[in-house]
Amino acid sequence: MVAKFNERTPTLEERLKQLKAKQQRVAARKQSLEARRSRREDIRRKILVGAIVLAKVEQGLIADAVLRGWLKGALSRADDRALFGL
Repeated sequence: MVAKFNERTPTLEERLKQLKAKQQRVAARKQSLEARRSRREDIRRKILVGAIVLAKVEQGLIADAVLRGWLKGALSRADDRALFGL
């Protein structure tokens, strides 16, 4: 009986390693999916806020100069500044 157990031990240990590796892959995939979902939500929020601010500028509720002041203070990359003609 002990010999039979000793024969099965390496097989069971290998199976345990495989299951742990699979569990790690599943956890990594879940984390990756959560990160992508969070990023999509963040982008969506920024788009919506930008659309609202632009609409308020078009309606005259926020002065164009105020928006340009915000942009000048916030944008440091040349290509971002060029996008807004700053």
